[in-house]
Amino acid sequence: MFPTWLIAGFLLGAVSSFHCVGMCGPIAVSLPVYYLPPGRKLAGILLYHSGRILIYSLLGLFFGYLGRQIFLGGLQQGFSIFLGSVLLLFFLASILHTPKRRIRQIDRLTVPLQQFIGKHLQKKTLSSMLLLGAANGLLPCGMVYFAITGALAAGSISEGVLFMAAFGLGTFPAMFALSYFGSKIGQSARNTMKKAVPYVVLLMGVLLILRGLNLNIPYVSPYLSSQSRDILPCH
Repeated sequence: MFPTWLIAGFLLGAVSSFHCVGMCGPIAVSLPVYYLPPGRKLAGILLYHSGRILIYSLLGLFFGYLGRQIFLGGLQQGFSIFLGSVLLLFFLASILHTPKRRIRQIDRLTVPLQQFIGKHLQKKTLSSMLLLGAANGLLPCGMVYFAITGALAAGSISEGVLFMAAFGLGTFPAMFALSYFGSKIGQSARNTMKKAVPYVVLLMGVLLILRGLNLNIPYVSPYLSSQSRDILPCH
């Protein structure tokens, strides 16, 4: 396992959670749990966030698999450097306040998902809380896209899953607090943490580039042997 990578995933999630408070906060504070008994309220909120983290882990499974194919093709070093460079460009765009562009096709694809969320927000069953969390995990989110680059660069399915799970766990404390206590998290605290997001993206970009450079530095830039050369043909 690559501990530095998991720490980076958790940190990205922790800082991203304050971005999520602004973007997904309306869903979190609209959960139909506030008039439930304390035990069921807690269970509903935990199920909601478990659904989000489950979806992130499944995304890690899928993109970890894709990353594994890249690794077996002997392309991981170049691909890791490429992804790191893309993240550096996003960092520069963030600090230079480059206008963001929305992709209308993605917005259209999310309409059924938004309708699904609206339907289940009217229900008070625990199963609906799990489904709401899963649906929320599928909504378009720039921070999730950044995390997916980590899963792609992980080089294995298990590390892809664990990276995305670490990302999800990083988002948990702030999002849980928002769901449980409502909108009592101060706007100044949210803004302060949101300002840190580009620098965590910068950290991920640097780690990706260092990993691709194959410098044989433990945890930071371990030697990536081409496992595809070790695969023996079947007879």
